[in-house]
Amino acid sequence: MIRVLVVDDDFMVAKVHSGFVGKAEGFEVCGVAHTPQAAIEAVTTMRPDLVLLDVHLPGMSGLDLIGKFRDEVPDVDILVITSEREVASVQKALRSGVVHYLIKPFKFAVLNARLEQYRTTRLSLSVIDEAEQAAVDKAFGVAGAAADLPKGLSRVTLDLVEAKLRELEGPVSATEMSERSGISRSSARRYLEYLASISRVDVSLDYGSVGRPERLYRRR
Repeated sequence: MIRVLVVDDDFMVAKVHSGFVGKAEGFEVCGVAHTPQAAIEAVTTMRPDLVLLDVHLPGMSGLDLIGKFRDEVPDVDILVITSEREVASVQKALRSGVVHYLIKPFKFAVLNARLEQYRTTRLSLSVIDEAEQAAVDKAFGVAGAAADLPKGLSRVTLDLVEAKLRELEGPVSATEMSERSGISRSSARRYLEYLASISRVDVSLDYGSVGRPERLYRRR
């Protein structure tokens, strides 16, 4: 689960956003803060993965808290949620390395889409030891990386299958890949066959003793 701290000076808005986060798959609210000092203390003690950060806080801009958060938790991520529409604020947020800048008001589906994008990026990078260009492009929001895939294939799942292939010294069947990656056998075969079509894996046949030969896949 991705642990989220909600920071907003409006108690009702913070409650609504907390409810949104609670409905998003793979996320949980670890705390809520309404003032800058409370937010810093919450980041320090709770060490969240992601902060939903309002800009308009009492006595201080939320954007000025980002550096303070990272002094305490260097790898914390920030998603700015605000009614602030000035371009200067957006530019400052981008320079601070936020994962997104979402303007109020919005519905659950809008925030959920941003959270899902964030979760997908985290997953795609967490399952690999060495980043390939497609994973890097996805992390930096380059849309073209996923557009090259055949319809029905997911970049995240493809990265997962390739990561599992790198763990193996020998060939693997679609059945074994299914067990290792947690996806269905038919899906595992589709991804392995796609990798074979782009020359990322070699295919051999295991004739066994009975029945049809089984296709085995080995990473090049």
